Amino acid sequence: MLSEKEKLETLTHLGIELNQTHDLDILMERILTKARHFVNADAGSIYIRDGDQLHFNYTQNETLQQRLNKGEKLIYSTFSIPVDEKSLAGYVAQTAESLNIPDVYKLGPSKPYHFSKKFDEASRYQTKSILTLPLKNLRGEVLGILQIINAQDENGAVVPFSDTDEKMMNPFASIAAVALERAQMSRSILLRMIRMAEMRDPKETGAHVNRVGGYAVELYERWAIQRGKSSREIDKNRDILRMAAMLHDVGKVAITDLILKKPGRFNDDEYKTMKRHTVLGAQLFQDCNSEFDEAAMQIALNHHEWWNGNGYPGHIELLSEKPVPEYMTENGQAGGKKGEQTPLFGRIVALADVYDALSSVRIYKEAWDESKVLSTIEQGAGTQLDTELVEIFFSSLDMMRSIQERYQDAKPAA
Repeated sequence: MLSEKEKLETLTHLGIELNQTHDLDILMERILTKARHFVNADAGSIYIRDGDQLHFNYTQNETLQQRLNKGEKLIYSTFSIPVDEKSLAGYVAQTAESLNIPDVYKLGPSKPYHFSKKFDEASRYQTKSILTLPLKNLRGEVLGILQIINAQDENGAVVPFSDTDEKMMNPFASIAAVALERAQMSRSILLRMIRMAEMRDPKETGAHVNRVGGYAVELYERWAIQRGKSSREIDKNRDILRMAAMLHDVGKVAITDLILKKPGRFNDDEYKTMKRHTVLGAQLFQDCNSEFDEAAMQIALNHHEWWNGNGYPGHIELLSEKPVPEYMTENGQAGGKKGEQTPLFGRIVALADVYDALSSVRIYKEAWDESKVLSTIEQGAGTQLDTELVEIFFSSLDMMRSIQERYQDAKPAA
């Protein structure tokens, strides 16, 4: 447990630490981890406000996590609740005031809000103390809700959150809200860039790129853990990869509508033009000023390379688009990148993009059945796809399905 002095020191550095995280999803995970550690809590959740709804976005639960096998993660459903007085989170969002409840099973009938027992009954978990705080920006607007569950004493027994906990969590929530608003702005800018591509190519939707980003982070994290990478390196790369993966097809903004929106198969010349989207996307980030620029460039350029060298664009000079001489084929074409000649992030996004493309509706096809998708990915190991990453993909299939469920394509208007 942190002492009051340690908590004050944490608050002093919290803003700097959170502002080093740029991706919205990664930030929410970090906020929740920090908050739980701050008040020695077993579990917690974050809700993000969208108008008069709160979207359940992220959760952690140490007790439930310990029931899983090593390397497994909690799979949780996403849902929304209204901003009103009926739920704890809804009440706090409406009033913009925190709630500190010692025992949610002993709420008096005079309270307008109530605690839903559904989660506890389904998971065999016992919720008791809950501290619910509004995440307010500098204008006083509630961006979301931070809910911390089951404070614990030195012996691990569940106790109420103290008045000191509540008092010190209020500035914590304020600092977290500033970081959250910044991350939302960054996500919004990315999605605007993607909507530019969507205007040209109907496949490039916000849901598609969020799924690809989610899949990519999951694959990378498991790969990195297997390789014994440090948690600091993993956290940094997850943040970079999550955003960079979303821009994998940004080069399509430079491809003509006649090709992008063609419902049938491309002829040879059309396919040659279409393949240039990898190079055009990479050229947007060629003046690398950050690790994000480098990652976005590598992903845009390499996410259509094949493990066996039959992908594109192969070994080329980025500015001139000419083949690299030492890799040039006998007919003067750029030789394909083989195996680990393709950077890791490119190999990861290649798999994530294939999985999403096969699983989703396209203007030229329906979504494939999952069994067919998985069979195709399995068959692609060692030819199109990195065998090690395919093995990791199958070991994390439940999480992939969860990400797919979370970011669903918008239903067409009736």
